[in-house]
Amino acid sequence: MGRTLSPNLPVSAPLQRPGPSQRAEGGPTKALIGFIASLDLESIDAMTLERARAHTLDTIGACLAGSRQPVTAIAERAVGETGSSGGVPVPGLARRRDMLSAAFLAGTACHGLELDDGFRAGAVHPGAVVVPAALVSAYDSGASGGDFLRAVIAGYEVSARIAAVIHPAARRRGFHNTPLAGVFAAAAAAGVLRGLDPGRLEHAFGLAASSASGLHTYMHGGDVKRIHCGLAARDGVFAALLAENGFTAAENALEIDQGFFRAFAGDDDGGGDFAGVDILGAGGGGGSGYAVAECYLKPHACCRHLHPAIDGLLDIVGGEDLQPTEVAEVRVGTYRIGARHADVGWQEMAGAQLSYPFALAVALRHRAVRLEHFSPHHLADPAMAAECAKVTVAVDADCEADYPRLRPATVTVLARDGRRFERRVDEPYGAPANPMTDGDLRAKFRDLATPVLGTEATAEVEEMVGRLDRLDSVAPLIEALSPAGG
Repeated sequence: MGRTLSPNLPVSAPLQRPGPSQRAEGGPTKALIGFIASLDLESIDAMTLERARAHTLDTIGACLAGSRQPVTAIAERAVGETGSSGGVPVPGLARRRDMLSAAFLAGTACHGLELDDGFRAGAVHPGAVVVPAALVSAYDSGASGGDFLRAVIAGYEVSARIAAVIHPAARRRGFHNTPLAGVFAAAAAAGVLRGLDPGRLEHAFGLAASSASGLHTYMHGGDVKRIHCGLAARDGVFAALLAENGFTAAENALEIDQGFFRAFAGDDDGGGDFAGVDILGAGGGGGSGYAVAECYLKPHACCRHLHPAIDGLLDIVGGEDLQPTEVAEVRVGTYRIGARHADVGWQEMAGAQLSYPFALAVALRHRAVRLEHFSPHHLADPAMAAECAKVTVAVDADCEADYPRLRPATVTVLARDGRRFERRVDEPYGAPANPMTDGDLRAKFRDLATPVLGTEATAEVEEMVGRLDRLDSVAPLIEALSPAGG
């Protein structure tokens, strides 16, 4: 038996924005700068504002939980050895830092547990870069909640649209799209909150272009992926500060000869014509047309490429009440980039969260994929290794043809008694076309935040984010994110 869990929805519908067109004269760099400079909270529709608040809450939750991970503690010790001090709170940490160190630590925490949001068409995680950059910049500038939301919406737009242009070419060359596009997004968010005019914003983009970096070497082990968002947040904020103080860079840095797009998405000789790219339409869009409204949220604590198969497997084992001992094989067919995760090992948490065999073994055995399932105890459990051996992953031609328009996977479960169950998932849970419920979003936030802040402070943060656009100052929210109260 087989069925499709989510409809084959057209997620690349023409971009439709409320209010006046944001298209600008010139190429993609100036189009993005024009969008940022003219962004007016009053003209943004209610659905986009709601999604911006939701993604802010979700990212703060990921940041608070990530503040307790060993990698964040290592990063904080290293930052301390540089002599860093300052007055900017870092979510989940007691000690305050200077702006750049705070952005680095918050970004590292946000991306540290594979809980952060993403934009499928660009294979990018906007929130883990944008929200840390916005938090430190808003606190330093004394911004209102409305200004903070403008910065978040601008940052998501920049991250998603730039990543959509370079994907999948950059990914196939071994680059990590999140820090590549994220450094521009951090510059945009910081630029909004520091009041940069279009000229200085463009210089900030030119400066950010030279900080764009990040490789997929983490697929072979280690924790370097965890700092990618921290580096992008720090360097993007620094680019905005440099531009504000008069530092200059090339104009049109995205599309010019020797520019960003040619470096990461051009042909083998560094060529390609990117001047005519419709940057604000890159990656498609439905609903309001703003990128933040087209991003997904993660219900499972692992790489998003694994989620469609997890959803399919959970539906099968739950619906059929299959016990692990009854399952002989789990076969997955998916797109090529996702299938690469079949060969990732699970010696440490960072690898296990990227490993198709381990994540599906967790889903099969526990009927959920939560943070606690990636503990050292689970990683070393021989029973988990036995479940991993049941999983095979291959490239499916139909799924490959549909990616990145969709993020599909087919799951086939073969039972020991000969029964066969199949599912195809086009849109995993948490996608805009298959959204998480508000209850699930809030439950995820509370699960992540309460161990760090306690019940009362967690409720306070949740309430303030819910009325973020009406806050006269965002400082009380940011201060409430410190477990020591600043």
